[in-house]
Amino acid sequence: MSHAIRVHQTGGPEVLSWEEVSVGDPGPGEARIRHTAVGLNFIDVYFRTGLYPHALPFTPGLEGAGVVEAVGEGVTEVSPGDRVAYAGGALGAYAQSRLIEADRLLRLPAGISDETGAAMMLKGMTAQYLLRRSYRVQPGDTLLVHAASGGVGSLLCQWGKHLGATVIGTVGSEEKGERARRLGATHTIDYSREDFVERVRELTGGAGVHAVYDSVGQATFLKSLDCLRPLGTLVSFGQSSGPVAPLDLGLLVQKGSLFLTRPTLFHYTASREDLLHTARELFQVVEQGAVHIEIGQRFPLQEAAEAHRALEGRRTTGSTVLTVG
Repeated sequence: MSHAIRVHQTGGPEVLSWEEVSVGDPGPGEARIRHTAVGLNFIDVYFRTGLYPHALPFTPGLEGAGVVEAVGEGVTEVSPGDRVAYAGGALGAYAQSRLIEADRLLRLPAGISDETGAAMMLKGMTAQYLLRRSYRVQPGDTLLVHAASGGVGSLLCQWGKHLGATVIGTVGSEEKGERARRLGATHTIDYSREDFVERVRELTGGAGVHAVYDSVGQATFLKSLDCLRPLGTLVSFGQSSGPVAPLDLGLLVQKGSLFLTRPTLFHYTASREDLLHTARELFQVVEQGAVHIEIGQRFPLQEAAEAHRALEGRRTTGSTVLTVG
């Protein structure tokens, strides 16, 4: 029998339970995969706490890598034995094996390991659509990236630099600032010691930045608007500090006819064509070495609760992988 993490009631990390589960044969359009590694993401916390509602009980997780064991009728996207990775679709990644819609699976290039695949798909494809579609970064742009040493933030720093942008990153400590600078941030701002709006204005000569990438939400949202130049874009793609309060749209006018978007990866990769394009660009920059996927921590899958505690306690850097024995 296979095992998985199950959630029977929402709450703290203690609700994550390691249980025996039954995994059947794939139906039409499905594949059964044996996980070798699973990615940890803050959205997993949102589902665990009930911030993002889901029918109970459920197995969390939206990202993983492994080997295709079997495919159902009509599947042409993958074959048994293929090394694959995925991000998005139905929950269920915190498991040794699972069934998944085959059109969500992506064959991993030979040069990318399973752990790297599990660590990068959700964060990496998020970075792709943020930088190339939500706001299309151009050479010479100046960007503000919040949580610049975190999973998505560290990729935005690297990829933004690769695209020719100047990246300013906010961090919570000097250690995290050093890491963000090593990964491509031209400047870092320690928000525990500095007012990031004032510092951004200093660094840009009062002009402001072209775009802000904000995964923090409530604690940074309004001040992020103050960092933008006229016609700038705020990309609000997360809420680790809590949801953003309702907004008076008149503020966007007052602060310079600003653009605001609240995107999600699932809409940007809803079609198979968009999914393949997004993944292809990610694989390319990783294989070129322009973007390095740093795995900061590893936890056995059955210790997912401890991994969640580390993530929520801001004790993680880069990506975290849940290893599957």
